[in-house]
Amino acid sequence: MNVQEKILVTGATGYVGGRLVPRLLNAGYKVKAGSRSLDKLKSREWANHPNVELVTFNALNLESLTQALSGCSVAYYLIHSMSPEQEDFEHADKQAAQNTVAASEAHGLDRIIYLGGLGEENPYLSKHLKSRAEVGRILQSGQVKVTVLRAAMIIGSGSASFEILRYLVDRLPVIISSHWLQTPCQPIGIRNVLEYLISCLNHEETSGKTFDIGGTDVLSYQKLMEIYAEEAHLKKRWIISLPALTPVLSSYWINLITPVPAVISKPLVEGLRNPVVCRDNRITKIIPQKLLSCREAIRLALERLKQQQVETSWTDAGIISHPEWNYEGDPVWAGGTTYEDKRYIIIDGSPDEVWRPLIRIGGATGWYYGDWLWQFRGLLDLFFGGVGPNRGRRHPVELRAGDVLDFWRVINVEHAKKILLVAEMKLPGEAVLEFELNKIDENKTKLVQTARFIPNGFGGIAYWNSVTPLHNLIFNGMLRGIAKATRKKIIDGPRLVTNFYSS
Repeated sequence: MNVQEKILVTGATGYVGGRLVPRLLNAGYKVKAGSRSLDKLKSREWANHPNVELVTFNALNLESLTQALSGCSVAYYLIHSMSPEQEDFEHADKQAAQNTVAASEAHGLDRIIYLGGLGEENPYLSKHLKSRAEVGRILQSGQVKVTVLRAAMIIGSGSASFEILRYLVDRLPVIISSHWLQTPCQPIGIRNVLEYLISCLNHEETSGKTFDIGGTDVLSYQKLMEIYAEEAHLKKRWIISLPALTPVLSSYWINLITPVPAVISKPLVEGLRNPVVCRDNRITKIIPQKLLSCREAIRLALERLKQQQVETSWTDAGIISHPEWNYEGDPVWAGGTTYEDKRYIIIDGSPDEVWRPLIRIGGATGWYYGDWLWQFRGLLDLFFGGVGPNRGRRHPVELRAGDVLDFWRVINVEHAKKILLVAEMKLPGEAVLEFELNKIDENKTKLVQTARFIPNGFGGIAYWNSVTPLHNLIFNGMLRGIAKATRKKIIDGPRLVTNFYSS
């Protein structure tokens, strides 16, 4: 392929897409990086590269997808609707694929490269793998040539499958599971997946064909767990199989132990009952590369985690919600009451000095006060079907738009100025939490913390009133904790500014 031709990468802020884009750019290609969120695209390190164009679109909207494909000769199809905000992922995946066929034909696209899933079709194939196969068939039904790469579990720091494996083995000396642990699989390392995706561009013989891609090992999930324990230098894990433990029960158990919510883990666990092994190895001759063993892939993933170099994560996928009602003086949402709790503290330090502990908030650092209360709130969220307290954060000292922060998601980050979070826990309403740094002079900073909440009916009003008594304790404690972490003197505060307002 000519490097001057433009490539559209759909899902450019997702786990695979977020790693594919910079590698294409480094190889000299011109890239259109596509996502539903411009803020997330702008937050990526490659966003200002001279050969990248940022484009927002929704694959469920044919018009926006058609505009995104304009001027492109090749498109990577890395869209998957299996996310907490998408209840019927099968229907959404089907519609997105149909729209892609229509839009690519309208623009006379040369080729689509699709990363799908392994699994031979039979009546027992999981919904997740059936949907992956159906997407491939729909894409291939059009006039544009399609290259389909079918992969099983992808091993890499930050992938959903690897995170499930990691947390289960790390946290449980005794692992109770179903018979699916004996199912054969052929995992593949993320670096091998990326090499196949990129190399297909220069191998025309891959156009219009389907290939299975996998690593060097065919093994059971139990063996995979044992290898992980060895590479992570853990004591031997005892694995007990209970035939009565259904995929549904397993997914809720995984939801409790790992940061991956049941809405994602359930389809993945259901897929574990199906053997996912490469039946066709033609791709290894067309695109030869050093394929990683499972042990090597796990070792590399653990090294990235240890070095705090997780490039992308499964949590990157999803829509960033921008609650317009959050902004003061703009109560255009519908009328009613927007509750607000605003407090400040003045610290004898520069904005940069206050920013250093603030940017570390959440995850392993905690919330600077009452961490057990935050953990309890997360467990309550988990009980009611929410994301729970285990998601942590992608990086200990970096935040970017779209990042997960425990049961919050980052909307906006401005260095040494502001962090804006939107709640993703189950709530009878919508909530945001904002931190602002206001420079008073060279060595004096005002840290303002604001919580805003729009209630959903009487339940929301009752909820806010029930937690209000805790705000003095928790929010003041957080401000003091952040100030303490700066090792600077508190000049004034914490002080309450407002506790609610009505529009």
